[in-house]
Amino acid sequence: MDSDADSGVVGPVQSLTRGLMVIRAFDETRPEMTLSEVARVTGLSRAATRRFLHTLVRLGYVWTDGRLFALTPRVLELGFSYLSSLSLPEIAQPHLERLAAQVHESVSVSVLDGDDIVYVGRVPTSRIMTVAINIGTRFPAYATSMGRVLLANLAEQELTEYLRRVRPEPLAPQTLTSVGSLRRELENIREQGWAVVDQELEAGLRSLAAPIRDRTDHVVAAVNVSSHASRTSPEEARNELLPPLLETAARIEADLRVAPHAGRTAR
Repeated sequence: MDSDADSGVVGPVQSLTRGLMVIRAFDETRPEMTLSEVARVTGLSRAATRRFLHTLVRLGYVWTDGRLFALTPRVLELGFSYLSSLSLPEIAQPHLERLAAQVHESVSVSVLDGDDIVYVGRVPTSRIMTVAINIGTRFPAYATSMGRVLLANLAEQELTEYLRRVRPEPLAPQTLTSVGSLRRELENIREQGWAVVDQELEAGLRSLAAPIRDRTDHVVAAVNVSSHASRTSPEEARNELLPPLLETAARIEADLRVAPHAGRTAR
């Protein structure tokens, strides 16, 4: 239902829209405003602005001393509700975009599904594999940096069962195919907190990965950076790519700690 902003009759959708307009009028350059200033910024009439401001005051989202109005910390609840409803890929995506822009390499997030990893987030910067990687692409966990991070953080019984049934195949000349060597590598990854896989999934492909933990400290995913081995030495890759990778994992974890349902994946 349409309404006259001065009539007091406002349809539900229009009322919500205008209420959000009032909240969004406040920012770092306008932390406090008079009624007239809010009306000017939003384009609403003074009467409509007064109604919305006083409604927000009653709800606890706006504070007033009678002349000036300002947002209260309670507006953070709105952002928290949104963040809490997000899935892991949605939370991780902006962090992936930031990391890719920083290091100029392809970055991804994956989860463990059975004995494979499944890509649930990705920002490619160049084609460095012979196969295209998309959301939903699967690879054997043993031959990938993200897979090894996820395997290394399994409970001991789960890891033992995995190692009993896995039959590593040589996907590239340097692929680890010894179960004993794989176990030792996973133990090393668990201790150091990150993984590097150098041309084991495909010749010329080097990747580093770090775990992503939820608010209960369980590893729910892994994030990686992939680059062509010809561009940097293994040592240079660790020095240049590992620090921003670990920082990105920490930022994603920080968001997950305030998003209790984000361990689920949008697959």
